[in-house]
Amino acid sequence: EKALTNAGVRYFYYFILFTHIALAAIMLPFILFTAYRALTAEFVKHKKIAKYTWPVWFYIAVTGVLIYLLISPYY
Repeated sequence: EKALTNAGVRYFYYFILFTHIALAAIMLPFILFTAYRALTAEFVKHKKIAKYTWPVWFYIAVTGVLIYLLISPYY
């Protein structure tokens, strides 16, 4: 039973790690462009982009903290 638990945690960790890395790499330009639209006061265009970038960015932020918490016992 313990091996199953360890395998489950390992697969969960790798899943969030790989999705976190891939999405962070892909989304960085979109996030920066969304911030640019807000800083230049193009709020209508900013809202259109932010509707899609914010949930993905939030997932990246949350999984980053989760990855840190899962790996921290080993350091």
